[in-house]
Amino acid sequence: MYEHKISSYFIFACIVAALGGSLFGYDLGISGGVTSMDYFLKEFFPEIYIRKQQHLTETDYCKYDSQILTLFTSSLYFAALISTFLASHITRDHGRRASILWGAVSFFLGSVINAGAQNVSMLIIGRCFLGVGIGFGNQAVPLYLSEMAPAKIRGTVNLLFQLTTCLGVFIANFINNATEKHTWGWRLSLGLAAVPATLMFVGGLFLPETPNSLVEQGRLEEGRTVLEKVRGTKNIEAEFQDLVEASEAAKAIKHPFRNLLKRKNRPQLIIGALGIPAFQQLTGHNSILFYAPVIFQSLGFGSSASLWSSTITSGIPIVATFISMAFVDKFGRRVFFLEAGIEMIICMVAVAVTLALKFGQGVELPKGIGIFLVIMICIFVLAYARSWGPLGWLVPSELFPLETRSAGQSIVVCVNMFFTALVAQCFLVSLCHLRYGIFLLFAGLIGIMTCFIYFLLPETKQVPIEEVHLLWQKHWLWKSYCASQDQLNDGLL
Repeated sequence: MYEHKISSYFIFACIVAALGGSLFGYDLGISGGVTSMDYFLKEFFPEIYIRKQQHLTETDYCKYDSQILTLFTSSLYFAALISTFLASHITRDHGRRASILWGAVSFFLGSVINAGAQNVSMLIIGRCFLGVGIGFGNQAVPLYLSEMAPAKIRGTVNLLFQLTTCLGVFIANFINNATEKHTWGWRLSLGLAAVPATLMFVGGLFLPETPNSLVEQGRLEEGRTVLEKVRGTKNIEAEFQDLVEASEAAKAIKHPFRNLLKRKNRPQLIIGALGIPAFQQLTGHNSILFYAPVIFQSLGFGSSASLWSSTITSGIPIVATFISMAFVDKFGRRVFFLEAGIEMIICMVAVAVTLALKFGQGVELPKGIGIFLVIMICIFVLAYARSWGPLGWLVPSELFPLETRSAGQSIVVCVNMFFTALVAQCFLVSLCHLRYGIFLLFAGLIGIMTCFIYFLLPETKQVPIEEVHLLWQKHWLWKSYCASQDQLNDGLL
């Protein structure tokens, strides 16, 4: 019943909003490279620099084991975790666009503070500002893209967030390669985070608000006008009436966070707000992104070789994202989750077995073994980046009804950032103590995740976003939780 054309207005809005992913991606890519740079370590973590020099050509699981060094990475995500609750109120009451702008400003401030840091405290403060920016951006951008997109291409449009995230990681690795040899290189790497923040802010000034948000705020005529522009047609009455009905239901909910705990919202809470964002980080993928140069140096790669290896690793998700964008609305979300999960398990087991047999002998790894490990990591990244990476943001943004959507997305970001911070803070110490066992642990978790999707997630492809709730009433488990809603729908009919 919904008509649409791909208008230039729609394309502009989605591209500008998707720039929010570049903030997240740039930080993912830049932090691991900076923490492996000699000049950065000498200035802020001299004891790690000394340890690194003592084991320059040897394999050593514990070469970078430092809780303060990992706090440099994880502090950003703890700040994002806290800020997402404020972002929820701004996103709900003032719109998705307002959160995007606030996120850009905070990220800009953080990049300036980090570039001029004189001590570890300044580094951590700057990282917290960056975290607030990511908390706001990750709260608003996936919602913005899902609400702007027509149902038939919602998956492809939402994956623009993942695409710009991957581009941010890739560009950050090239910048690290270019700045590594300079005494001030780490400052430039951290300071250039201001560039995507500036682009996002300037572009955000010209962004339209989503029709869903405008209707939710009671600005019905503005909502109708924007919907006509983004759909490229005047025939939007059916979709607009569904937005109005969803908005009226949303206004009846005074406490959206409390409403999430109701029995009828149990599927969205367990799958969208808790399960998927937690499991997305427990794949171990972000550990590889955070610490790729550190991992490769621990394997005995030289400094430059480790940075180039991580650059190759970070380029693969761009290709994977295009694959996902091309097929996710054709084959569906479940197929990508399940198929990639099996690949990821195989890769993690292969890495663990190889390290158990060949690593930690105090000597440099044979070149062939090193190349095999890089290939396994690349296959793992390719699988993740077309499944759990993009779909971990897409699927939760589809699941929540309008009355709990902002609150639900806050929980998504909060859980995601908590486990991101937890993995970032614990990975190096776990690598030191569990050794190759850390990769077996990730393989086991991926197995649990794959079963979670198989049994609990219905297919959401091409279902209008305000109609996704109907899927629960047909699911073997969730239909018992949504019986009251089902009866209510029967009564209305």
